[in-house]
Amino acid sequence: MVDNRNMILAIALSLVVLLGWQYLIVNPQVEEARQAQLAQEARQAETVVQTPGDAAQPAPGAAGVGTTPPVGAGVTVTTREAALAANPRVPIETPELSGSVNLVGGRIDDLELKSYRVTVDPTSPNVVLLSPEGAPDAYFAEFGYAAGADAGVPASKALWSAPEGAALTPETPLELTYEGAGGLRFVRTITVDEESMFKVTDRVENTGAAPASVTPYGTVVRFGTPATQGTYILHEGLIGVFGEEGLAEVDYADLAEQGEIRPPLTTAGWLGITDKYWATALIPSGADPAPFQPQFKHVRAGDMDVYRADFLRDPVAIAPGGSAMTETLLFAGAKQVATIDRYEAEHGIERFDLLIDWGWFYFLTKPMFYLIDYLFKLVGNFGVAILLVTVIIKLVFFPLANKSYASMSMMKKVQPAMTELRERYKDDKAKQQQALMELYKKEKINPLAGCLPILVQIPVFFALYKVLYVTIEMRHAPFFGWIQDLSAPDPTSIFNLFGLLPFAVPAMLLIGVWPIIMGITMFIQMKLNPAPTDPTQAAIFTWMPVIFTFMLGTFPAGLVIYWAWNNFLSIIQQATIMRRYGVKIELWDNIKSTFSRNKAEKPG
Repeated sequence: MVDNRNMILAIALSLVVLLGWQYLIVNPQVEEARQAQLAQEARQAETVVQTPGDAAQPAPGAAGVGTTPPVGAGVTVTTREAALAANPRVPIETPELSGSVNLVGGRIDDLELKSYRVTVDPTSPNVVLLSPEGAPDAYFAEFGYAAGADAGVPASKALWSAPEGAALTPETPLELTYEGAGGLRFVRTITVDEESMFKVTDRVENTGAAPASVTPYGTVVRFGTPATQGTYILHEGLIGVFGEEGLAEVDYADLAEQGEIRPPLTTAGWLGITDKYWATALIPSGADPAPFQPQFKHVRAGDMDVYRADFLRDPVAIAPGGSAMTETLLFAGAKQVATIDRYEAEHGIERFDLLIDWGWFYFLTKPMFYLIDYLFKLVGNFGVAILLVTVIIKLVFFPLANKSYASMSMMKKVQPAMTELRERYKDDKAKQQQALMELYKKEKINPLAGCLPILVQIPVFFALYKVLYVTIEMRHAPFFGWIQDLSAPDPTSIFNLFGLLPFAVPAMLLIGVWPIIMGITMFIQMKLNPAPTDPTQAAIFTWMPVIFTFMLGTFPAGLVIYWAWNNFLSIIQQATIMRRYGVKIELWDNIKSTFSRNKAEKPG
């Protein structure tokens, strides 16, 4: 092997950064998120929540002042069941959703996702997305009219009327009514499709003798700071796309520190709150785009944080005998790629696909998902689809890899000559390097060719990691045997004999079967070539598979399976090329020499 100290130094520094990031940043944040989730589940009931409400804010138009309503004032937090039973409701039932509309405020504040469960256990409860005010971790969407020049608008907690026996389904819209003061009549029509999109149409009729003015608003409100993944790989928090301003991502901590963030006035876009797999987003443009003022806001409600994604429209003047109508879309559900893409196309929602955090390698990540998803539809298993994608990637990089392995084989062939030159010029490093360069030139060898396939595949690796980490399609997707969730780490660990010993293993020691397979294949691949003559370099290459085994133990199982399978294919490819060039495969000799050298180095 060539004495490429710079490359070894770069590898060593990269390992230090990766390991430091994993153990000092990622693992503590994951553990903190887990503890926060447990704390949420064990939160004591009967906590009184009070908030001073929101201060008045200017409406986006030149005329009038609008105030979005306060939330959380004087609310007692109890159980979710008790909060649901406290107010009259109209049921929601679709193939994907179940829940209810709260007639107090006309809020959409009760949604369960019928196709998703909390754990891989098929008997675990469905994922709850929205919960009413007064429930632990309340989270809901509200539409209404900000208090302004006209006092006849319904308050945030006004009681709306619904027909007896009404229900909201894809086939049956829900119509709510409210009779306001001064001859104003409010009609709210809510429709829902078979997946996750609601349409809220508000119509105001002025039957009085005087003109009226109303200022429509929409808001998504979340009580409490939710447990997040706590990693820079994924954004969880408030999010929106606002015309030329583009994508805005605001973390909970940043909003709590700033209090309020107000993007510029816009006529196109959307805003809401996103989790790793679920989201609630308002699309205020509707069929007739009109200006709206977006806003992200944080307030304190007693000892609880409240986060809001609001929009406020221009005031609407309504002449006597006239009416006005506004339309808002509400997405509330799982962030399925096909569903998000379809909504973006059908409703003309600007960059709605950014609701899924595809990351910096967007141009690789999304095509990677489409390829895996296409293969999954053919074979019916995401794990098998990942194996097939690995083969495709190997085929794409086949010419480059062949050139690399050919160069490495040629280097092995001239290894005796390289050793002789090192011995001849061992006291003159400059002369030694010059002689080695002349040898490379004579034999037409590129000593850095072996690094090229690795460097080129790094973006592909991170793109696959992102796909496994952020897409809900991978959530709870089984492979075979003990791997029942490709997006989660291998649940086994060598430290409790893969579950035979009855105790739990800390996250940093979750070294399961697949990480071990990955480490073994990486070790074999490296031992196809002789160890570097420099002891430091040899030690780095010897310990690298062990380090990567520990590091990948906490990575998604699907990614580890990809890496192990990729190593296996690389071993076959490299061995084939070495045979073609007449280079002896000294795998077993190299392995034995590694262990015999380590044994010889031990004292005594």
